Amino acid sequence: MEEVHGRHSSGWFDVCQHRRMSNTRSLPLLAPESDAAAGPCCPPLTERPFTAEEAETAARMFKALGDPVRLRLFSAVASHEGGEACVCDISDVGVSQPTVSHHLKKLKEAGLLTSERRGTWVYYRVEPSVLSAMGKLLTVAPAVL
Repeated sequence: MEEVHGRHSSGWFDVCQHRRMSNTRSLPLLAPESDAAAGPCCPPLTERPFTAEEAETAARMFKALGDPVRLRLFSAVASHEGGEACVCDISDVGVSQPTVSHHLKKLKEAGLLTSERRGTWVYYRVEPSVLSAMGKLLTVAPAVL
């Protein structure tokens, strides 16, 4: 082991050690938007026909999730402990790192993910309001008596 600035160095960077010792913080969870507020998407499909804008928004989200790699990445972020995931923790989806970056970019462009750079790593999260809006979109509107 060589000594660098009074400290021992093994000649390689221990990524896991860096993550444990870094000054990273978790992003705060946002409160889901109320049903009365305009959400990031659309009303339930059974409530009324979509406007052109609502259809564009929903189509962009579903198109982004229509790719199996993107769906796996979205699921990995959404299910990760703390509601956010470092790109280094979710990159093992069977494609190269540049392809992972491309798919994460598409998910961000569709409004499904947000990201924050912390040092050399990028952390991704699914906004709770996005999951809420997607769930609302696919629910059956209550029957009016």
